[in-house]
Amino acid sequence: MKRAKFLALPLVSMAFAWNAVAVTPSFEDFDQRARNGENLTVAFFGGSLTWGARASDPQKTSYRAIIGRKLEEAYPKAHFKFIDAAIGGTGSQLGVFRLQRDVLAYKPDLVFLDFTLNDDAYKTTPDTLAAYESLVRRIIAEGCPVIQMFLAAKSFVTDGTTEKMKRYHANMAIAKAYNTGTGDAITLMQEKYKKGQLDLDKVWPPESFDTCHPYDPGYALYAEAGWDAYQKAVADKLVCRVPEKMLNSDAYMHWARVRISSLTTLPQGWKATFASRDYCAFDFLMSRWLDDVTAAANFIALDRDKTKPAPAALPLKVKFTGSSVLLFGESTPRSCKYRITIDGKENDFNACQLGQSGTGRMWQVVAEGIDPVKEHTLELKPLFDSADKPQELRIESICVAGGQARILSEQ
Repeated sequence: MKRAKFLALPLVSMAFAWNAVAVTPSFEDFDQRARNGENLTVAFFGGSLTWGARASDPQKTSYRAIIGRKLEEAYPKAHFKFIDAAIGGTGSQLGVFRLQRDVLAYKPDLVFLDFTLNDDAYKTTPDTLAAYESLVRRIIAEGCPVIQMFLAAKSFVTDGTTEKMKRYHANMAIAKAYNTGTGDAITLMQEKYKKGQLDLDKVWPPESFDTCHPYDPGYALYAEAGWDAYQKAVADKLVCRVPEKMLNSDAYMHWARVRISSLTTLPQGWKATFASRDYCAFDFLMSRWLDDVTAAANFIALDRDKTKPAPAALPLKVKFTGSSVLLFGESTPRSCKYRITIDGKENDFNACQLGQSGTGRMWQVVAEGIDPVKEHTLELKPLFDSADKPQELRIESICVAGGQARILSEQ
């Protein structure tokens, strides 16, 4: 008879920090340490606007690159290490499960936090608000000051107001509660546009057919907002805080991320392998973000363009406790659809999130609003709909939040 076993693996992590935490992350302290010439780490956490998509050179003309130069110029004695923790097309829910590995592991002294746009500036949901606030809370609880960035798409500027941007106001409320800095590029660019000081065709050229990612002049304005926020936080001697009560649910303060490769036994047709070295943009190079992947495929690769059929992949099953479930892995041109069954309820998803043009991140919230107290059964099944073309499913980890946030292996 099989029984479930709680996993205790390197990527299983949980946080229970909803009570007031006695930390005082001070911008004045960061400023003084920089003036003294200390070694300091600055992390930039967010999506494609943090990475610098469509900048002429994201390593030089993105907002994070410009902020980095400004810090080096302002503090010539300091020794800075800059952490690029940005993956395009991702939001704060995935960020919950990335924060420890991709940001906090570097012990940052200052964090610039994005996600307002990718979480949808015009709408809010309980889960995305809870996830975003948990990021702010966890970073500050580590003793690190935060600047929340509010980055603009073209429509944000032409709106001329933030009145309809529910996410903007919700995240500003979090900033007020936690006393963070705010790099508000949205209102900065709106004001410049109203005064005739902003040529939208230079920021978002019509021929690019992209009204989200700006060219270099837009990134310069993002950096202006971020740098102004930092200087104001230092001048005001701003000290971030962790309030005793959260504004939103504490569900995402309880989380676990488990690599599938660490399960006791993999079903037939699944194998642990390397993350792909193919990518359509550097922020989509998944070997940067994944320790491995576990793949199921309808083919076995023999050599370039040569394959043979693979044994049928059986469903992968785990038990878990939590209120939400997210999968994190890779999308490739060969990615297939897959079926998630939780307690007998089926839903189908598509792992090919980037179409046939590239390889990069795959993340999907597959369930929310689950009873966090009960133990649940999750079944993951690849749906290969063609025997004639190679198809695959490449997942690194199953992520759960809420309740005790535990993943159990079938054994």
